Amino acid sequence: MSLTEQPVMQPPLATCTGVGKTWQTDGAPFVALRDIDLDIARREFVVFLGPSGCGKSTLLYLMAGLEQVSEGRIVCGGAEVTAPGTDRGLVFQDTSLFPWLSVGENVTFGLKMQHMPKEARRRVAQEILERVGLSEAIDKRPDQLSGGMRQRVAVGRALALKPEVLLLDEPFAALDVQTRSKMQEFLTQVWQQSNVSMVFVTHDIDEAVSLADRIVVFTARPGRIKTIIPVDLPRPRDTRNKAFHDLTDHLTDLMRDEVDRAFAEQERVR
Repeated sequence: MSLTEQPVMQPPLATCTGVGKTWQTDGAPFVALRDIDLDIARREFVVFLGPSGCGKSTLLYLMAGLEQVSEGRIVCGGAEVTAPGTDRGLVFQDTSLFPWLSVGENVTFGLKMQHMPKEARRRVAQEILERVGLSEAIDKRPDQLSGGMRQRVAVGRALALKPEVLLLDEPFAALDVQTRSKMQEFLTQVWQQSNVSMVFVTHDIDEAVSLADRIVVFTARPGRIKTIIPVDLPRPRDTRNKAFHDLTDHLTDLMRDEVDRAFAEQERVR
């Protein structure tokens, strides 16, 4: 590139502008989110971190199109988000797999709804399950798999529709510590091997630092963006590294007041 040339700046994949969400109740309106401005770059791994009830999951569902914004707008891939779409995959804490379907049929359920032929769906299932390390489980039922395996199937199901962004709502929260660590490694590998952006909700500071390119720290309700922390540590992340611990300590300090406020709010409501 010559000295006069400027690097080409890629537009963000997803943008939240002035986003707010208020739930209308029988009593006073319940304000969940307010004044959210955020850009998500292509192939970026962004983690939402904040205390319970701060609106992290609400923002994820707004981005997925499962809920409608009260203020502002969300744009993904150049189009305003008003409903769910195949450009956005969503993975819940509960895998929500159909117990009467095989693993392969669960992975390609969305493709069946799109009327893809059975033979083609089988090929896609084989390809996806190989990517998530479960190629031998294609004909098993979900209840024959461990919790970590079922979450890998849920990730595979979301990837089968080839989304541009994968939205994950605390998918590893119910797993034991060892399985959770392995699933973090798995998800990082899937992200590095694909063109997808990931937006991941967690309460766990170590998990946030292990996964993120950027960590979006939320205030207590009504949720606002308190700060955005870039994570420049090399991958794979070494949790024993001093820089890793320095960053978790910094995030702990940032979160302390917000957690206290969230607890105080919960006590007031009770």
